[in-house]
Amino acid sequence: MVTTIQVSEKMLMMLKKLKEQMQASSYEEAMERIVVERTKPKSLAGFLGKKTTKEILKGLKDKNDRF
Repeated sequence: MVTTIQVSEKMLMMLKKLKEQMQASSYEEAMERIVVERTKPKSLAGFLGKKTTKEILKGLKDKNDRF
């Protein structure tokens, strides 16, 4: 489905510049790349804080001392 949207002259100039910088074949391609990049899952590095491995694994072992 093709649709038309209104943008200001300023936005049009920014889109043109963006399209050139990204070497995209269309405005849609340039915008899609930005949306995909912005919606990528964030890293979970540091999610557990500064706990030691021992603290993280505490309580995860079964009765035979296995994970």
